[in-house]
Amino acid sequence: MMVPVTLLLLGALTAVVAPRLLARADWPDREPVVALWVWQCVVAAVLLCCLLSMTLSASAAWQAVRGQVFARAPRTVVDAYALGTAGPWAAPTAVVLAAGGLWSLAMLVREVVRARARRRARRAELLVRAPLLPGEEPASGRLVVLEGERPDAWWLPGTAPRLVVTTAALRRLKGRRLDALLAHEQGHAQARHDWLLHCSAALAGGFPQVPVFAAFRDEMHRLVELAADDMASRRFGRLTTALALVELNEDRGVFGPCPTPQAHVPQRVHRLLTPPDRLPALRRLRLTAVAALVPVIPVLVALVPGLRALG
Repeated sequence: MMVPVTLLLLGALTAVVAPRLLARADWPDREPVVALWVWQCVVAAVLLCCLLSMTLSASAAWQAVRGQVFARAPRTVVDAYALGTAGPWAAPTAVVLAAGGLWSLAMLVREVVRARARRRARRAELLVRAPLLPGEEPASGRLVVLEGERPDAWWLPGTAPRLVVTTAALRRLKGRRLDALLAHEQGHAQARHDWLLHCSAALAGGFPQVPVFAAFRDEMHRLVELAADDMASRRFGRLTTALALVELNEDRGVFGPCPTPQAHVPQRVHRLLTPPDRLPALRRLRLTAVAALVPVIPVLVALVPGLRALG
């Protein structure tokens, strides 16, 4: 009964090796959309390893679980997994992994609840700062302009998503630069980047001692901005998008020597002004296909004994 152990070792190996390989690679900044996909596949593979190991360990520990998991499997397949020879570690392993799964779900629910509370608070603030006129009906997906001395723009997701822009941003950004800023925020909305940020924050918050989840969260925050920059630059040009970023953030001290929460903005501007060459289409396709196979490996490992028995 070595399959659960093998899956745990495979998950640990993936969690250690994959982030290091991605950190050393030079292509994620060149292809942020592909990098986002690769990171999702890596994390999915790690979670699948834990899930499959938990299922097989529980099947080895308890006959009731085994009867549900292998209900329609031939006897030869059940015997191939040698579930009856599992040691005393099977039950504790299943319980620990199940607790980890429930904790992950709880962290995701907490993150979603917090995000909804933040959205409600911001929507309430919008109603205060931009109240509806008498007889005016709320429109979904509308552009909201707020009075403000600080140039800013953000996308407020939800059932009725809204793009919010301050009057300072409208005064500072003109023409195509304003269009590039709006395209950047619309890129976040179209790609549903908010869900990537919620999931990565939930995993990193639930398991702060697991480096792969912390790296996943940090890379999601960085890569979604690069992907949105690329979506805006493809429509309005890299120089225009870079100038929009500079004009929007120049009063926030992000280009000075002191670090700020927006310290990544200078790197984004430099990337737009000195664009790296995109990967060839064939290599992008190959990276996408290889990443899609990563979550399949744990499934194949879990099925190997059964396939051998049937073969």
